[in-house]
Amino acid sequence: MDPNGTSAIDFEFSSPQAIDVQRKPQPKGHVIAVRITAENPEAGFKPSSGMMQSLNFRSSTNVWGYFSVSANGGLHEFADSQFGHIFAYGANREQARQSMVVALKEISIRGDFRTTVEYLVRLLEMPDFRSNTFTTAWLDRLISTHLTAERPDPELAVICGATCMAHNDSARLLSEFKLAMDRGQAPSKALLKTTFLVEFIYENIRYRFIANRTGPTGWILYLNGSKVSVGVRALSDGGALVLLDGKSHACYTSAEVGATRLLINERTCLLEEEVDPTQLRSPSPGKLVRFLVDSGDHVQCGEAYAEIEVMKMYMQLTTTEDGIVQFVRQPGAALAAGEVIGILTLDDPSKVKHAKPFEGQLSAYGPPQAYGNKTHQLLRRSLLLLTNALDGFESHALAAQLLQQITELLQKPELPFLEIGEVLSALNSRLPARLSAALNAELTSAQKCGAEFPALEMLASVDSYLGELSPADALTLSATVEPVRTVLSGYQDGLAAHERGTFISLLQRYIDAEAIFSQSANEEEGFFALREKHRDQPEKIIETMISHAGVAAKNKVVLAMLDVIRPVNLQSGGLDSKYEEVLKRLTALSGRATAKVALKAREVLLQCQVPSLEERIRQMEHILKSSVTETVYGSGEEYRTPSYDTIKDLTVSNYYVFDVLQSFLYHANPYIRLAALEVYVRRAYHMYSLVDFDYLTDESGPFMIHWRFILQDDSSGMFAGRIGKNSSVSDLKRIMSVSDLAFAVDKDADPEQYLRQGAMASFDTFGEMEDSFMRLLALISAGSGADAYSRAESPALGMRPQSRFAPMSALTGGDAAGARRQSSGGQRGGARFGHVINIALQVPADDPFDDDTWSERLQGFTAGHAAQLRESGIRRLTYVLQRAGQHPGTFTFRENNDFREDKTIRHIEPGLAYQLELPRLANFDIRPCFNDNRQLHIYYGVSKQNSADCRFFVRVLVRPGRLRTSVATVDYLVSETDRLLNDILDALEILSVEYPNCDCNHLFISFLPIFNLDASQFEPAYRGFLERHGKRLFRLRVTAAEIRFLVQMGSEEEMPTPVRFCIFNKSGFVPKLENYIEVRDANGEWVFQSLDSPAGAYSGMLVATPHQPKEWLQPRRYKAHIMGTTYVYDFPDLFHQAVSVQWARLAKLSGARAETPRQLMDARELVWDDAAQALVEAETEPGRNACGMVAWVLTLYTPEAPAGRRVVVIANDITYKIGSFGVEEDVLFFRATQYARIHGLPRIYLSANSGARIGLAEEIRDLFRPCWRDPSDPSQGFEYLYLSPDDYAKLEAREDGKVRSVITEPLEVDGETRHRLLTIIGSADGLGVENLSGSGMIAGETSRAYTDIFTITLVTCRSVGIGAYLVRLGQRSIQNEGQPIILTGAPALNKVLGREVYTSNLQLGGTQIMYKNGVSHLTADNDFMGICKIVRWLAFVPTRRDASLLPVSPAMQTDPVDRLVAYEPPAGPSDPRLFLAGADTETGWLSGFFDRGSFVETLGGWARTVVAGRARLGGIPMGIIAVEARTVENIIPADPANPNSEEQVLQEAGTVWYPNSAYKTAQAIQDFNNGEQLPLMIFANWRGFSGGQRDMFFEVLKYGAYIVDSLSKYQQPVFVYIIPNGELRGGAWVVVDPTINPEMMEMYADEKSRGGVLEPEGIVEIKFRKPQMLACMERLDPLVRDLRLSLTSPDQSPEQKASIKRQLDAREKTLLPVYTQIAVQFADLHDRAGRMAAKGVIRKELQWSKSRQYFFYRVKRRLAEEQVRREMRGVAPLVDRKQQTEIIRQWFSMTNDADFDTDDRAVAAWFEDYAAEVAKCLDEWRVKVDGERIATQVRDASDDALVAALQQLSTERRQQLLSKLQN
Repeated sequence: MDPNGTSAIDFEFSSPQAIDVQRKPQPKGHVIAVRITAENPEAGFKPSSGMMQSLNFRSSTNVWGYFSVSANGGLHEFADSQFGHIFAYGANREQARQSMVVALKEISIRGDFRTTVEYLVRLLEMPDFRSNTFTTAWLDRLISTHLTAERPDPELAVICGATCMAHNDSARLLSEFKLAMDRGQAPSKALLKTTFLVEFIYENIRYRFIANRTGPTGWILYLNGSKVSVGVRALSDGGALVLLDGKSHACYTSAEVGATRLLINERTCLLEEEVDPTQLRSPSPGKLVRFLVDSGDHVQCGEAYAEIEVMKMYMQLTTTEDGIVQFVRQPGAALAAGEVIGILTLDDPSKVKHAKPFEGQLSAYGPPQAYGNKTHQLLRRSLLLLTNALDGFESHALAAQLLQQITELLQKPELPFLEIGEVLSALNSRLPARLSAALNAELTSAQKCGAEFPALEMLASVDSYLGELSPADALTLSATVEPVRTVLSGYQDGLAAHERGTFISLLQRYIDAEAIFSQSANEEEGFFALREKHRDQPEKIIETMISHAGVAAKNKVVLAMLDVIRPVNLQSGGLDSKYEEVLKRLTALSGRATAKVALKAREVLLQCQVPSLEERIRQMEHILKSSVTETVYGSGEEYRTPSYDTIKDLTVSNYYVFDVLQSFLYHANPYIRLAALEVYVRRAYHMYSLVDFDYLTDESGPFMIHWRFILQDDSSGMFAGRIGKNSSVSDLKRIMSVSDLAFAVDKDADPEQYLRQGAMASFDTFGEMEDSFMRLLALISAGSGADAYSRAESPALGMRPQSRFAPMSALTGGDAAGARRQSSGGQRGGARFGHVINIALQVPADDPFDDDTWSERLQGFTAGHAAQLRESGIRRLTYVLQRAGQHPGTFTFRENNDFREDKTIRHIEPGLAYQLELPRLANFDIRPCFNDNRQLHIYYGVSKQNSADCRFFVRVLVRPGRLRTSVATVDYLVSETDRLLNDILDALEILSVEYPNCDCNHLFISFLPIFNLDASQFEPAYRGFLERHGKRLFRLRVTAAEIRFLVQMGSEEEMPTPVRFCIFNKSGFVPKLENYIEVRDANGEWVFQSLDSPAGAYSGMLVATPHQPKEWLQPRRYKAHIMGTTYVYDFPDLFHQAVSVQWARLAKLSGARAETPRQLMDARELVWDDAAQALVEAETEPGRNACGMVAWVLTLYTPEAPAGRRVVVIANDITYKIGSFGVEEDVLFFRATQYARIHGLPRIYLSANSGARIGLAEEIRDLFRPCWRDPSDPSQGFEYLYLSPDDYAKLEAREDGKVRSVITEPLEVDGETRHRLLTIIGSADGLGVENLSGSGMIAGETSRAYTDIFTITLVTCRSVGIGAYLVRLGQRSIQNEGQPIILTGAPALNKVLGREVYTSNLQLGGTQIMYKNGVSHLTADNDFMGICKIVRWLAFVPTRRDASLLPVSPAMQTDPVDRLVAYEPPAGPSDPRLFLAGADTETGWLSGFFDRGSFVETLGGWARTVVAGRARLGGIPMGIIAVEARTVENIIPADPANPNSEEQVLQEAGTVWYPNSAYKTAQAIQDFNNGEQLPLMIFANWRGFSGGQRDMFFEVLKYGAYIVDSLSKYQQPVFVYIIPNGELRGGAWVVVDPTINPEMMEMYADEKSRGGVLEPEGIVEIKFRKPQMLACMERLDPLVRDLRLSLTSPDQSPEQKASIKRQLDAREKTLLPVYTQIAVQFADLHDRAGRMAAKGVIRKELQWSKSRQYFFYRVKRRLAEEQVRREMRGVAPLVDRKQQTEIIRQWFSMTNDADFDTDDRAVAAWFEDYAAEVAKCLDEWRVKVDGERIATQVRDASDDALVAALQQLSTERRQQLLSKLQN
């Protein structure tokens, strides 16, 4: 059929020919089409809109589709919901359906909207659809039954959901941290947390997970006690790959309203939040002002319903849902944060979710990914866990177990073979065949013969092969084999070296993270230091901060690692050098957070200095075995009882042996056990005279030992004085001094009368002890008789060496005598209840009982045998319990305590208890505080006189071990004491939580051995205690420490001398170190003898004197210390100490011992005298102040004023009403400041306050009543407050004519008279505005004082409000670190801002703010350092207003005046401090301009392009301003309150004035002039002012004018000196030109300096441009001149002229750079000092090296001259300066021929040498001037006026005048 024809088409094929001419259509395959819509099937196919993040669809042969939205596109609310269409083709319907299902499962659509993709998959897979049996109603039925899309497994969904939410939270916080860091803010540590709480609702079940981040990609989820480990890796498209049980799941989350949508493996689920919008709460504390809607009204979502007032600001509260509101609070009510204001009844209650919590547990899952079970794989996994822990992440594995596993794996010989095998397998295809074969051959050979890993051989094979290659090929192959080299290098020194390297790298990882924080004062400073170090590595900063945030957990890992490592070199037996290096780095960590690690590292270093435990066990076993064996000829070796001579070394050794000895008490050989028992007894009872030993060696039971002993007359350190001859000794003293104190005997007594017995045995089990106890007890009974047999010889009494200890006879007081009388009733020659039993009991390592449980168990056993014990005369029974690896536990049960445990000496052998000096605690009721360290004996004491006086008494006995190396004994003991001291402080840290108010804690450390050393060797070492531990000791309130030694000063036969070092530090900054020896006085009492001059506080006191309760001021002192400052009455002591420091510093500078005055300070308090109506100086008792302000007049005998200088000190008492300013405080502050001004004295203010005082009328608070709106329902609020008639009458009676407390309005209500309160005044002052008025008064007085006298402030604690203003108004301020200067506190500001913005007040006003902006001139670490800086500052200030700085005290003349200035400022950038103060160089010290060591910089943190400070020139104090020649950074911090603010780093060039540096210059000049009255030296080197737009906006012009203002008012000599290689130009010259203040200012220029309007280059650009240069060139260069002449010649052709022109241009081009230099040089010659002097703008041209000498005499002359001029102005104010000069010149010429105008040295000497003559000339001139003035007045006065004037004189005065007139 012709397609183009017109014949009809037979569609029905009715014609037979149709089949032949046309084809009948046949269906081919099947197509299914689906529409992709933005509809939510779970919400009734509700359309949604939003952005699309990604769309991933690929067409195939059978599937194709199109989409109207692409990735990063979106659907708006007005578009059709369909945005895609997909078609699937198949040979039949089933194939088409399958193709469509596959396509839908592979498509990936992520956006803000839901789609129907998953729902369509569910439909396509339903049986009805598969079988094609559905109808049009099928879908409606599915919708009605809430068919949902296929969802992921519920447990998988919740695990992945919790993981993604925790991961997102962590990523968000880290992003915030990085953003804050980029902005220059100090981010909160809370942003680095690794533990997250994840809560959500899934399928109406609430899940509450705790997610711990265990590594960069690792997490552990905890739920109801079950846990699962997961891994998370971020995907580039914003998703996360969750690793669970070895499988991965792609997850994507997006936030929806009230829920999180989670897509897991392309399946969607919704994790909902639980919210309750029905409660309307206050977001912050405040006052409810009004409601904006009425109760019962309907409100819309987001509608404001109320206003509240928060810190003077109004805030609106809005609803979050639609509903009807009902209010439960009333306007005017005070609201707390979170308080319910109203209830919202929702229009749609379904929005409130109430889900059932999940109560089951998660299934068991394997690790997130497989690691394998081979050795190297297990090691890699374990090291990863350990590394993550060291990186600050949470660790679920126990560190000890993990380290044990790592250690075992590192020691397995197959480890290196497996590692290298893994690497070679990976590189097999890339390694050359010959090299690979050689390496494998080495491995195979080593494995076959069982040899060590052939690392060296394989390295040699690699190097050999590389050596055969060309350099290029070798370089390529080196990169390939680098993994091989790395493995081989790690094992080249063997497995042990590899193990060492592994642990060292882990320890170094810890050090790298913590070192920078250890060196910083606080966390914020550490962060900024870290940021500065890694400025270009933000990820490194974050990693380090995360690591540091987990320092507490890291410490546990490192401590466990230090227990595992083996730092001893196995070959040398000494400390491994590489371990030593890293351990020393650990000990150098000084921060509080790393203190435990540093301590442990120090302990490990010390342990390596002594023999190992194994070595000492071998040595002791050899000695013990030798003591009980003997060789018999023919019989071999036989056992016997112990030989004393053999074990003598163990019994008399000064070193600690109990840690080794304890294991031999349970030795398998009973004879060795017996020897160990004897060693134990002899060491424990070494203070007694041991008479003899008996041994029970029956085979029927354990061997036992019995001995007899008496108290000898001598004792090591026994208490010296009698406890009281006529008074009984308390039970406490009897129990705690020594085990048998009551039985101390007379030296003349018969020893047999006082023989007592002891018995001891060791048992392996408690049951064995029960079985053999009576057998042990029988030894006492048997030993009491005269016929008691001895199993073997024992050393007799006469064999015992003569005592070398301090005698115990001092104990033979009345109490001892009573004991002796009591003993007369004893049994068979022994003292009744005088015998002792010791039992050693071995406890299994896995024993579950703690000490208290064992005490109860032993108590029961002892009580059951009490009768037998008493019958045998047992005084005490001591059990020694031993657990493997622990210090022995000792429990003592006493007869006089009914055989109950004496807990006061738990864990110490009673025979050593006296060493703890416990009787000195007699003034306290004590309670022992047990801890894990049994070497520490801590007692909590409560004073018997004052229950509020509670403190800790810590007692420690130090038993050193024998040293292996040549470490000095002193160094070892100091280190050991350091370790113990850290243990003590750690224990106090813990106990302080349980007993929070302890103060005046006391520490006593006693060294048991005797040392043949000079006591002076110990003193310097132990003075270092304060440096190392002072801050922590003070923080833990340890105010006294005593360290006791026994020093053998003479021969071995002489008694050792007890030496005691005492450290007292009640105030915290003025430690008193006192040294004593213990000696007998004339009465035989042991007393302290001071070694100091003057004698210490203990001098002459009995050694046994009990500790005294705290003085009454101590609670106040403690309160002040808790607030971070010194108690106000302790400040004079700080001044005293600071003056002492000044003298010591001077001695160090001068190199000679300065003669320090005996009296350094005198203090008198300023008190108000009502009679005199004035402040008077008085000696008062500290703490008697009646208000929160204290003032003194201190006389300081300082080096610059050895005769004394007076200063007024005003200080807040922070312990009195928190240091607030009330009326009384304001008045005293005002009067004391006026006192300082009247007397012209420096005024020092010690600021520690809380701003103006606030208060309420207490007398009204208990009387007022509210008038309720509805008395039956107070919740409806009130109308007013009133007083009842009775209460009003009470108030009037109480006032008794005083100021009325209230203003009221009488009302009649229901027949009742009410006095409605209109105003409350209050009977007391200081409740409100009067305090503000007083604040204004003292603010004004402080401002006036600054201009009148020297004022300075030390911010010793917080300074708030008016306190902050006083700091600034006094101008000069020193701020302690950690003490803020603020107007409003951080918590209050956070409330106003509605969020936690500021973490502390230091963010607002700490030193990082106030020192950087110039409010604080200096900073100090603590109060004492601040006082020291004040005293040093005072050294530059005249002793009083207008006092002369001359003559200089000889003590201050420490540097020769005539020396040359060695250091010269170089050209270019340099530090100006070097030419001011001098510099240490490679060639030695180069002296600076000023006296060495005298320069003190102030305002150093602000405007650093200018340097300001003070120094001395030949002893004369001077103010200094110099110029920073280097570029500096001015950092403006970001404001935490503004999240968008960023840190600004401004580069400020040197030698340029900026707004801040110009202001600093003016401020410094004012400080030097006002109060300080110092001559000023300006070292000029400015190129001008910065005049850019920013600086002009920030008022550089105004601050530059301030410099002129300050100089014009300067009243002291000013010297401007342009330094060598410096310059002064333009506006910079103008503001320091001497014509500003010609009477005071002088300008000088160095011969190498420059000065001018512009720099030479600038002048050349204007005045010596290229035409002028060419003209100069023509004048000077003949060739140029000739060429120019030739060029102008008419004879030259155009071609010749062109050639000449080219030659001329070339010549000019060649010479132009040279002539530019000539021009610059020419301009520079105009700027030389010679021209300045010729023009008279400077006084003189100087040479730098000789400038010091010149200026000294010039300054000295000017100061003396100005002092005379000042006195002349006082006599004749109208005499101008020129006339004054002529008068002084005349006086000078009378005695000196030198040139008055130029010879400064001669004039200065004249003023000094002829001071009396100058004073006489002044007096004569004063008489002359007065005479002329009076003559003028008399000449012009009338006679009547003269007569009237004479009449006003006294008769005697008139007669005197007449007499003189007649003469």
